[in-house]
Amino acid sequence: MTLTLYNTLTRRKEVFEPLDPMRVRLYVCGPTVYDRAHIGNARCFVVFDVLYRLLRDIYGRDHVRYARNLTDIDDRINAAARKNGEPIAALTARTTAAFHEDMAALGNLPPDIEPRATEHIPQMIAMIERLIASGHAYVAEGHVLFSVASDRHYGMLSRRSRDEMIAGARV
Repeated sequence: MTLTLYNTLTRRKEVFEPLDPMRVRLYVCGPTVYDRAHIGNARCFVVFDVLYRLLRDIYGRDHVRYARNLTDIDDRINAAARKNGEPIAALTARTTAAFHEDMAALGNLPPDIEPRATEHIPQMIAMIERLIASGHAYVAEGHVLFSVASDRHYGMLSRRSRDEMIAGARV
């Protein structure tokens, strides 16, 4: 069976060819667990569940690995925990459980792996330090920001110029 997917970069449908047909990998950016999901949040997970099932059907269940992260550290999480008067860990445990229940109610399969941001803080810090050292990120007003100018391909998928993507710009 041939799988054809839309390629955002080329703007056309193309035959999907995995880098390794014996180990097809699917990564989906998961939820930030500070509140209950709504139907708009669930849409992408339903779509990727369909893709996951299709990939498993084509390449075999043992040859597809689906990873979906959980962002369990974030300013919105801190603010919600403070507002609720509860520990951050209690909030994220509750909202993660609710997310899993909601995904199961929609009939979604769980991912093969679901790493949590809080389990990878040292690796994130090391990556950020490498980005800063290489000139791809910088510190401003207590935040680390990506240096758009350092990546000549930035904006290719959206086909927008750097001028159109100035942070904070609104029409």
